[in-house]
Formats: sequence, structure tokens, C-alpha cells
Amino acid sequence: MLLRPYQPDDCAVLARLFAQTIQCVTCPDYSQAERDAWAAGWHTLTDAFFGSRYTLVAVEDDQVAGYANLDDTGYLDHLFVHKDFQRRHVATALCDALEQYAHSRGLLRVTVHASLTAKPFFLRRGYVLLRAQSVPLRGQHLTNFVMEKNLNPEHTKTSSDT
Repeated sequence: MLLRPYQPDDCAVLARLFAQTIQCVTCPDYSQAERDAWAAGWHTLTDAFFGSRYTLVAVEDDQVAGYANLDDTGYLDHLFVHKDFQRRHVATALCDALEQYAHSRGLLRVTVHASLTAKPFFLRRGYVLLRAQSVPLRGQHLTNFVMEKNLNPEHTKTSSDT
């Protein structure tokens, strides 16, 4: 698998992958109405959106297997893996690369608003659950979880940090 930076020609493919992944992969966790509301955001995924974040694209056998991006504050905004590439370490590779990038930029933590589907993945990666939230979106309320991972290995979270 190859990880490479986003290119403008990727935009349409990533927007489709976003919508298809939501519709196919999150079925056990979100209702059809919730998935429809969430997936409808595909049209907001423009070159400007992807270009304003550090976006990596995973490619395997000349097919886009997934993508992920991180903004300048360390917010991991998108992590989507094509339905045919689930459980093949694509998300792990993308997260590893984004976390390394964040660390190289001097960021102390990465935050994410993880879906019900993605929450176990992030917990396994050492992210800490800060809170659950209900996000209004196109007439629906989607549950997700604010989580963070400390990138400073010498710092351990204590009760005084919360």
C-alpha cells in the first residue's frame, strides 16, 4: 500500500468514497436517515476542503483504499476506508502517518470526533474518550465521541489535567 499526499484529481474519488463508506460501513451503528444526512455532505468536499488540511490518500493496486486528513491544530477531521479495504490496516497506516506528521510539527496531541463505528479503533490506538456528543446534522442527531491522543510520551494524563 502506498500513502501519498492529496492531489486535486483525487477530489471526486474521495467525495464518492466518503459517501459510500458512510452508507456501507456504518450500517450497524447509524440508522438509514442518519447515514443519509451524514453522507449528503459529500458535496462539500471540494479541492479547497482537502487542500486546506494535510490529506493523505492510501492507494493499493491502483485503487484508492482510503484517505485521512489533519488540520493545523491536530484535529483529525476525516478517516475513511473503502468498504472493500476494511480490516486491511489502511486506517492504521493512515493514522500512523498523520500522528507522525503532527508530532513532527510540534503538536502535543491529536483530537478526533470519532463515530460510533470508529470509536473502538481509536481506543485501541490509545486515544482517550473525553465526552460523547450529539451533533445535529440535516434534521438528524448523530452521536460521536470527542477523543484525544497525547503525542508527548513523557506526559501521562493525571486527574489534574482534566
